[in-house]
Amino acid sequence: MTTEVASVNGSTPFKDIAEVLITHGVSAVPVVDAENHVLGVVSEADLLCKEEFREAYYAEGYQPPLRARLRHRLSGEGADVRRKAAGHTAAQLMSAPAVTVPATASAVIAARRMDERGVKRLVVVDEDGTLQGIVSRRDLLRAFVRPDADIAWEVREDVLKRSLLVETAGVNVDVRQGVVTLSGHMDRRSRALLAVRLIARVDGVVNVIDELQWKRDDT
Repeated sequence: MTTEVASVNGSTPFKDIAEVLITHGVSAVPVVDAENHVLGVVSEADLLCKEEFREAYYAEGYQPPLRARLRHRLSGEGADVRRKAAGHTAAQLMSAPAVTVPATASAVIAARRMDERGVKRLVVVDEDGTLQGIVSRRDLLRAFVRPDADIAWEVREDVLKRSLLVETAGVNVDVRQGVVTLSGHMDRRSRALLAVRLIARVDGVVNVIDELQWKRDDT
């Protein structure tokens, strides 16, 4: 995640929010209270609602494009969009509650949360809901450019030796372009299956090819 995060408070005016977005080169900022608890998020899209539904345009007979009107109607967002269009402060403009993820969450959980909620970024908070940072799609993609040697080391030392207490002499770990190939032998099939599942969760692993053999099928 990115820990140096620009934020605004609920009373921050519209123009100041726009200036923060432009100055910091971001598309959204968290809205926090005096104790740095996250209240919501205000984005470029939230600010642009004012342009889309500006009263001056309606006075001239303007209406948003049909596609936009249908989208708001079908999604049930029409009232929310109009509320934001009339807003002048972050509290009135923000989307709340914010889509957040705990600082202790794995990259996999963060990616699933983004997919489920249809967002490009997540606000990272601690147990009390205090702002810790922002994690974006780009941040998650960085895990997949992790060197193969680092992935292989974590598979051998952290997963096999420490988590499974497996003697690695009988297990071969080969990592190429993030794809982990396991070969060799283990005592039990259940342990081999567990190893594959745990290795698939390692940051940077694209896929796991299971070529392991076992002495006893205890599944």
